[in-house]
Amino acid sequence: MLKVYGIKNCDTVKKALVALDKSKLEYEFIDFKKIKPTKELILKWKEFMNDWPVNTRGPTYRKIKEDFEKATDAKKIALLIEASSAIKRPLIEKNGKPKIAGFDEEAIKKLKA
Repeated sequence: MLKVYGIKNCDTVKKALVALDKSKLEYEFIDFKKIKPTKELILKWKEFMNDWPVNTRGPTYRKIKEDFEKATDAKKIALLIEASSAIKRPLIEKNGKPKIAGFDEEAIKKLKA
């Protein structure tokens, strides 16, 4: 089963959901506006991406950038939990394992295998 993390009104997430539907893939959508990300989720994606799972080009990240860059790891996690719009999206997991960070239509098609 796929889990898709993101924000429902995000254009990138909308494109990913359309691609998942076109590929007839079943998924559970977790909206960060309704369910805050956990420390464990953030750390899992940090390991997968070899960096913090942040959308450095987004307006939310730009608002917290200065605090984020000088923060301890614990504080970075707290900032991302509170400002979940700063997290790169969508984040797609298959069977609990990170697979895709951001919109990638070709990678979504390969999730069927």
